[in-house]
Amino acid sequence: MLPPLKIVKTGLRRTTEVLAAELALAQPGGSMPAWNELEWKLASAVAATHGVAPLLCKCSTWQNPAWRTFLESQREHVEHRHRRIEALLKRIDASAREAEIAMVPLKGSALHALGLYAPGDRPMADIDLLVHENDVAPAIKLLQDLGYVESFVQWKHRVFKPAKGEPVAGLGEHRDTPINIELHTRIQERLPIATVDITDRIYPREPQPGLNPYPSNGALMSHLLLHAAGNMCGRSLRLLHVNDISLLATRMVASDWNVLWNEHAADHPWWALPPLRLVERYYKNAVPRPVLARLERDCPALLRMISHRQTLTQVSCSELWLHALAGIEWSRSLREVARYIGNRVKPTDEAIKERADMVRTQFWLQGQNWVTSSHRHRILTWLTQPVPRMDTLYAVRAALEHFAPGVNSNDSFRQWPVQAAHN
Repeated sequence: MLPPLKIVKTGLRRTTEVLAAELALAQPGGSMPAWNELEWKLASAVAATHGVAPLLCKCSTWQNPAWRTFLESQREHVEHRHRRIEALLKRIDASAREAEIAMVPLKGSALHALGLYAPGDRPMADIDLLVHENDVAPAIKLLQDLGYVESFVQWKHRVFKPAKGEPVAGLGEHRDTPINIELHTRIQERLPIATVDITDRIYPREPQPGLNPYPSNGALMSHLLLHAAGNMCGRSLRLLHVNDISLLATRMVASDWNVLWNEHAADHPWWALPPLRLVERYYKNAVPRPVLARLERDCPALLRMISHRQTLTQVSCSELWLHALAGIEWSRSLREVARYIGNRVKPTDEAIKERADMVRTQFWLQGQNWVTSSHRHRILTWLTQPVPRMDTLYAVRAALEHFAPGVNSNDSFRQWPVQAAHN
């Protein structure tokens, strides 16, 4: 049985903020927190869901034996998986050259290519690739020739998975987890209604067959910030995303930051302020003050005010309760607010399909009554009691099972019942 969820909520907040501070310092020797046994388990869940267990293995010297074993194991799994991803990227590059298709490996792949992370430092859930719209059909054939099948299609991307292989249940990363590929033709986010599209900053000006880098560090930063903004809007930001931005910022010069204000863009980068403020909250002096000051002029007043006091917990899965109107503060007009609320009351066909695809393809959602219940039932539940997040509960259960003596976590934790919020 899970502990009372109020205790879990408090423990997740406490451990998240301490781990964020520990990673930001990146200096071994910090005093070990006086956590109880449950808090150490929750810290492991946080480290796994935020993707920072391998980095903490390098920078933290806390000598809790179970904690150290977990971090070291995660680093080994991530390094092994990184080698698999590297090999797959080489195959994709060779095939793309032969097919004369230009592709851009996005986010994590690009950060590794710049040397900001060593193998084993940074987990990658999948490989993201950007292709021109005219190259979608040959790109799909290329992936199929590499043994991939299309899993589902969303407005942002197409998701491909290996024809063989299943996800491995457990806490954190596993070396044998299949490597999915997300194929993009646009780089865009909905915040929360209006779509922000920065594809013109990301796609190479003179693309070459094979894998291409981002045009500049500023282009990569633009993508990281927009991706972080989308995750903040949906309360799914990870500490790893914050760390990515802070590391890349150390390589940036004034001309790189100016890419945010692309002269061809129809709008100012109002969405960049909240993620950069969060970076500055934990990584002091990582972001130039003139950049923050310029972005403050672009950002809507309400979002600017709220972002002043946001913490990592509040905009991530470390916040245990679901929020019925998550991200509404990103709306820039009353019209957007009305559309957002309308979509929450009556989801669009696209949203219903996306939910069905998630339930079908994400094994941590399978077998959970909440995600398959009617929309009306979910609204009534939201109105009467706090509702815990399924992804967060999954990680908490996995952590409790992982450290339970004599229990095979891969077999049992998915069957745990969801406790009522008042527990």
